[in-house]
Order: sequence, then C-alpha cells, then structure tokens
Amino acid sequence: MPAFHPRLEALPSEIAVFPLSGALLLPDGKLPLNIFEPRYVAMVEDSLANGRMFGMVQPDPAAGGCGNGPCLYEVGCLGRLSSFSETEDGRFLVTLSGLIRFKVAEELAMRRGYRMVRPDYAGFEADLAQGAKLPPVDRSALMGALRPYFRARGIEANWDAVEQTADAMLVTTLSMVCPFEVPEKQALLEAPDACSRAAMLIALMRMGAAGCASTEGRPS
Repeated sequence: MPAFHPRLEALPSEIAVFPLSGALLLPDGKLPLNIFEPRYVAMVEDSLANGRMFGMVQPDPAAGGCGNGPCLYEVGCLGRLSSFSETEDGRFLVTLSGLIRFKVAEELAMRRGYRMVRPDYAGFEADLAQGAKLPPVDRSALMGALRPYFRARGIEANWDAVEQTADAMLVTTLSMVCPFEVPEKQALLEAPDACSRAAMLIALMRMGAAGCASTEGRPS
C-alpha cells in the first residue's frame, strides 16, 4: 500500500463535499482546483487539519434545490489533498487525488458554510486496490475515437504522451478532462469498472465528434 493511501477501515465516516458541476474526480485521477470562495477556503483549511480528505460531487440539474442548496447526485468520489499552495490574494491551489467512490447516505448539518455528508463506500471497495491488474482496454477503438473527437473540438494533444499512457490511466484522465455534459460525466463516474467506463467513453467521444460534424454542416 503506497504511503498516505488509506485503508477502507480508516476512511472517514463524515466528509465535506465540494459540489461542482462538470468537475469529475475518479479513483487514481488527479484534479487541480483553484479554491477562492470563503466557504471552500474554510473547507480546505479544515481538511488539511483533519485527514486531508473531502469529496467531489456534482449537483443534479434535474433534481432542483434542497435544504442546503442544489440537490446532489447520489454518487461522488472521495479525494485526498496531495498537493497544496496558497496565493497572496487568499486562494488555495490544490490537487485532489481520487481514492474511492461513495454514495451520499445522508446530508448533515453544514459546517462553516460548506456541506457535509455521511458517505457509504459499500460496493466501491475495489477502487482502493491500487496496482490491480485490469482487463485490457480496446486501445485501437479508444484512439480511433479520441483523435476525431479532439479534432472536432479543437483540442491540442501531445500524442506521444498519450500513446505512452497506460490504458487505465488514459481512460481515467480522458473521462475527467473531456468536456462532456454533466449527466455524461456522472455516467462515467458510476460506470461499474474500467472496461465499462472505457466503452462508455468511446461512445461519448464518437457521438461528440459526430455532433460537431453535423453542426458544422448546417447552414448559418
């Protein structure tokens, strides 16, 4: 077990959550965040003092509002603050490393303006198994969908680096960084395993590339 990587029994029973649309954190992924709102600055301060962990979860645009703000999707991802710096104007620049997904079992009273939940990690235990051997991803299909999608979106890429990235990390990184819609990001988060996520990612990129092509072909 790598240093700082928690065991299941050591995971917190109450966590702060950062509700942010379009921001996807996956296990083993790394999410850079620019924290500037006072309540989330407080959240980072508290997390640094107590285990260095908080959860990322998307607001559910179809569910409306709840008592503490927008309703949240049921599934989020717990992350560990793996790098941290502060700026002269009072912001935090952090990197959150994904650990394990969770279901929101219960929303708790707010703390210093940020939201707290009781997470349920049941069913996601395999997320903590770093280095586990994964079934092979269809690399040719993945790259065959990725190149047209990036071209259609005008996204530049270091293709040498992409080719050298291991399958599982490539699927994780692309799922997190590609500009999919909120429900699509959530579906990638909730995919049961890496192969299912890869298949979904390929389908989303193919649809995204085709959608851009059809839009470009319409008269203005």
